[in-house]
Amino acid sequence: MSSGGDTIFGKIIRREIPAQIVHETEHVLAFRDISPVAPSHILVIPKKPISSVASAGPADRELLGELLLEAAEIARREGLEADGYRIVTNIGSFGGQTVPHLHLHIIGGRQCHWPPG
Repeated sequence: MSSGGDTIFGKIIRREIPAQIVHETEHVLAFRDISPVAPSHILVIPKKPISSVASAGPADRELLGELLLEAAEIARREGLEADGYRIVTNIGSFGGQTVPHLHLHIIGGRQCHWPPG
């Protein structure tokens, strides 16, 4: 298991900072966002420190698939499947990324709008 790097997410992985963890596997950790934009807002992160999907490489192919599959399972358990939900990843400053550690946002429990912003 990776220590997650030096970001706030690395500190959550190492349990140095508390988080409301909702799911964990050997490679993935999911927890509730501390500033939710919807009734259900969960972050899904790899334990391996990858700064964004843009910096992931061929060796990360299986991990990226696991992130998406785990996100879908979490959304099912949250009861979001019937009405729908959004999975988002932000890349770089123009994309709205504030933590340089790959993370998926599961956003649900309310109507999402398009375009998102």
